[in-house]
Amino acid sequence: MSDLNPYEQLEVAENATFEEIQESRNRLMAQYSGDKQRKQSIEVAYDAILMERLRMRQENKIKVPERIRYPEKAAESAPSAPPIASQETPGWLEGLLDTPSTPDILWPAAAFSALSILALVVPTATSLSLALGVGFSLYFLHSKERRFGRAFLISTIVLVVGLALGTPLGNAIAVPEMQVSIAAFFTFFLFWLAASFLR
Repeated sequence: MSDLNPYEQLEVAENATFEEIQESRNRLMAQYSGDKQRKQSIEVAYDAILMERLRMRQENKIKVPERIRYPEKAAESAPSAPPIASQETPGWLEGLLDTPSTPDILWPAAAFSALSILALVVPTATSLSLALGVGFSLYFLHSKERRFGRAFLISTIVLVVGLALGTPLGNAIAVPEMQVSIAAFFTFFLFWLAASFLR
């Protein structure tokens, strides 16, 4: 890791905006929450980028928008709008939700789509598909936080909720052979949501 420049360590381009740099830093800090050495290298890289940007700004190599350089001018010219009440996310929910990258959404989508197709095409393999779905859910959730107990609990809850809600949906379908497959399809959709957007 030491041979990477600070931008590579934060996984951003050198022309990234401050918001992109800050978002990447926060995402990596959450991703490596248990690795103190990795978190320290992320902080060092973040500080190095900030110092470089400050130096470049002082040397007039970065054009700073007027609203940032002179905030009082922007405040005078901006039309007054009623203040919007900010709603803070509860701490327990903030620790549970994830801001996934594109691969974090696409890989689970591909896996659960394949299982859904298997359950729809071969209805006798629905139980096997559901078992594989639990395994994929465990894998994707465990790879984020490295907490097997939490991944197992979330996967179990999703399986129970998916089957409890998907079974009446499947019963509403007129074709009896498809009832179990529809319930499994709904469960795979919930597995995908959990694997992509939960930690």
